[in-house]
Amino acid sequence: MDSVVPNTLLRDLAVVMIVAGVVTLIFHRLRQPVVLGYLLAGIIIGPYTPPFPLIASVTSINTLADLGVVFLMFTLGMQFSLRTLKQVGTTAFVAASLEILSMIWIGYQIGQWFGWSKMDSLFLGAMMSITSTTIIIKTLTDLGMEKERFAKLITGISLVEDMLGITLIALLSGIGMTGTLEWQAVAWTAGKVIAFLTVVVVLGLLLVPPLFQYAARFESEEMLLVTALALCFGVSLLALKLGFSVALGAFLIGTIIAEVREVGRVRRLMEPLRDMFIAVFFVSIGLLINPQLLVEYAVPTAVIAVAVIVGKMLSFSFGTFVAGNDLRTSLRVGTSLVPIGELSFIIAALGMSLRVTSDFLYPVAVSVSAVTMLVTPYSIRGADGFVTWCERRAPAWLISSLGLYSQWLNQLRTGRAHSQARQLSRKWALQMVLNIVMVTGVFMVAAALAGTAEDWWPRAPDWIGGARGILWVGAAVLALPGLIATGRKLQAFAMLLAELSVTTTTGGKNTPALRAIITHTIFLGGTVLLGMWVLLLSATLLPSGPALLVLLCIVALLTIVFWRFFIQVHARAQIALRETLGTPAVVTEDVTTEVAVQRLFRGAELASVTILATSPAANKLIRELELRTKTGASVVAIERGEQSVINPGPDEELREADRVMLLGTVEQLAAARRLLNDGTIT
Repeated sequence: MDSVVPNTLLRDLAVVMIVAGVVTLIFHRLRQPVVLGYLLAGIIIGPYTPPFPLIASVTSINTLADLGVVFLMFTLGMQFSLRTLKQVGTTAFVAASLEILSMIWIGYQIGQWFGWSKMDSLFLGAMMSITSTTIIIKTLTDLGMEKERFAKLITGISLVEDMLGITLIALLSGIGMTGTLEWQAVAWTAGKVIAFLTVVVVLGLLLVPPLFQYAARFESEEMLLVTALALCFGVSLLALKLGFSVALGAFLIGTIIAEVREVGRVRRLMEPLRDMFIAVFFVSIGLLINPQLLVEYAVPTAVIAVAVIVGKMLSFSFGTFVAGNDLRTSLRVGTSLVPIGELSFIIAALGMSLRVTSDFLYPVAVSVSAVTMLVTPYSIRGADGFVTWCERRAPAWLISSLGLYSQWLNQLRTGRAHSQARQLSRKWALQMVLNIVMVTGVFMVAAALAGTAEDWWPRAPDWIGGARGILWVGAAVLALPGLIATGRKLQAFAMLLAELSVTTTTGGKNTPALRAIITHTIFLGGTVLLGMWVLLLSATLLPSGPALLVLLCIVALLTIVFWRFFIQVHARAQIALRETLGTPAVVTEDVTTEVAVQRLFRGAELASVTILATSPAANKLIRELELRTKTGASVVAIERGEQSVINPGPDEELREADRVMLLGTVEQLAAARRLLNDGTIT
């Protein structure tokens, strides 16, 4: 009996991979998007296709499909650094917010037009508002567009939309259960999202790079892979425990690993796992598609699908343009973000579980998702042609006006000038907010783990408050660097505000006394508010009576003894954030004439070197070799199997069997060959 379930899972997985493999080969031959092949494979083996379903357990396949989402978002995060996320943050938030509001309104109006109930209409609008990150990224990857600028904007918008979607689900849960809008639940969910992001980023930048440096010492790819998977599933599980999607946790830890020097090796090791489970994910979506329901609800499905495609194109294009991007980039973003998917299914299922929506809404959601998935590859592929057509057809005065708006917004963004004191005060205020958010996140995570801690340690001593008290001490220790830094920054901030608000002209001889009063008032008031906030966050963990006094004494003693250590920890975290989010230096070459180009390459020759497993350059970054500094030769291209990396950056990793193209003089190339002494010259 014990072998029934494993055998069933193995048989179902074999059927999925065999059918997916055959259909994928056909779609490759036809030069059609592979995603569509996976969907067709799911329909073929699904429970709705006669004469009988080819798999026994759809649930087990859906469980494996969740791994596909995790692996896809994790590898995507490793390609999308925090620096990039910072660069597209404003555009992503503006575009995602406008799109969600617009699509909720459009969906509600469509539902009312069909005569559906208000709850059906509201959930329909919410379902239409969330774009499928998984489908978008997979399609861009298949088309080879994932590294283009508009693709990075799309990724940022999708991530922000997922976070807003989580908040939207909390809002709909409150409406579904009470019939009213529960703003407290929405605010709490939004706060949890922000706190989760802050804690993972700060602690990740502090702990993950040293961890990978330690793992890399053993020169074991197995250890690197297991370390990466442990972080991936650990943060994904934490996100799930806090009520977020596993995709958000996987993406976030991926962006942190993107900042470590071993990211190239980790990315290469993850690719086979990602490709396998992504195939299972898209096949699982095909399993949900009932061809009969597509016919039965053909009219609503067609209307909603058209509304989704047109509405998303317009709202995303408008939001991206309003945020300061040019017209071409904005239209390319809008024409790409059309499919609905994972979170839309969750919203539809939520309505059914709360018994506030009709039974037909879920199959309609799946049907619309299938239609938008079919359209997505073609809309992305035809985006350039559509943009060119719009530019030709649009009136010249409109194109000119839109261009002037973009130019004005860029000038406004770069031309702001403020006094040094005001800039400093804003900088300190932002740092304090960041610290408080991180502290909030630490205590929220501790509160979420309280029940688990009691299950693990049911006999924890009562004099310290049991397992909850011990958990609170651990959270307090993690939060102390941020609390101490906030207190010190608050004092400096108070002094600066006092300096700005009371001048010698207005204060006269009482200027020092007035400044001191303002400084002490702001500092004491801020400290009291901060303490009250920590106590509020700790309400579910702190005991009462003598145990509370013991805990406070322990934390106070730790603060006094390790005061300098906590300050150093916070300083290292700030440095890590600054280095990660800082703008990299850009090297420009002042070559303006053909004569200068000819002079630059006079006497230069090309040579290629194949990197062997025994070469000292294998698995090293270009910048680590210091090839140009030591020899004068430069790496201008890398041939890697069927791929070519032209003008690779300093963080590109040289791998075994890479054919490296070098540029330099005869002497420089000879020196480079000696440096790469085990390479084969061809």
